[in-house]
Amino acid sequence: MLVDRPDSEPAAFAGPLTPHEVVRALDMLVERGLASARIGPTGPRYRAASPLLALGPLVDARRGTLHQVEDLVAELSERHRVAQARASGAPVEVLSGAAAIRRRLLAMGREAQHEVCSLIPTRTAPVALSAEEGLDEVERDSMARGVLLRSVLERGWFDRPETAAAVGLLAEQGQSVTVTDRVPIKMIIADRRTAMLPLDPDREETEPIALVVHRSGLLTALQSLFDQCYAQATPLRMGLAEVHRADALLDKVDVDILALLHVGLTDVTIARQLGLGHRTVQRRIRALMARANAATRFQLGGYAAAAGWLDERSAET
Repeated sequence: MLVDRPDSEPAAFAGPLTPHEVVRALDMLVERGLASARIGPTGPRYRAASPLLALGPLVDARRGTLHQVEDLVAELSERHRVAQARASGAPVEVLSGAAAIRRRLLAMGREAQHEVCSLIPTRTAPVALSAEEGLDEVERDSMARGVLLRSVLERGWFDRPETAAAVGLLAEQGQSVTVTDRVPIKMIIADRRTAMLPLDPDREETEPIALVVHRSGLLTALQSLFDQCYAQATPLRMGLAEVHRADALLDKVDVDILALLHVGLTDVTIARQLGLGHRTVQRRIRALMARANAATRFQLGGYAAAAGWLDERSAET
């Protein structure tokens, strides 16, 4: 009634309510910011506040609360399903849908105590580099808790500017990143007790489906696959601030160039990743070769390894 009758006195709302009830209701509206009052010659007059301004924040707050409840229901449902699966003793679960897969990834990261191993091919989006909300926070928390993060990436990731910098950052933050020509499948294993991998890695699914493998002979085989890929890949050593030698002083850029050369990247890709010009990279490589008295890049790599230029233990950070 107040919306339809601005600047009204309490008497204008006479009807089923008593005058005392009308005044009390109007005062409550003013107290809650839904109306305003001004003193006129004959007494107070009331005007409704803008419903959009007065009720909009309340609606938004209720909507946010409902979203939190929805997230909680989804989390409880996932935990219920996991508990039922564990109780049944089934070695393999099937997850359907991106939301369910993401929730399980978050849970695996939070529950990991020792290590998280990842195989990351270029044909699928890498979990470790995903921008999805929550995953990067769990990753940082895992590193803070001392969890070892080991990854095997396909070399093709360095051809993508948007991910090349992220890969280098992961190595700088302490992740054990290795690089290889080909990764057979996308997979994550937490604490050697739970693995997740796609049901069909070569099939484009509108609704993704993943397999969660618990302790079993299958999980042992998957862990052996990761260990083999990790052992055969080349470690990526980035972020070494300085390497001091009796006869040389390498700055961070030179060390990063050597690290990227070590994993087989081209000059063009190295320049793109480090934000340098192609000629600048070539000039620095020639200077490194001269410093090492190397006639070829292969000889430069041998000298760098022997001199400890790529050994993190000899670096001052």
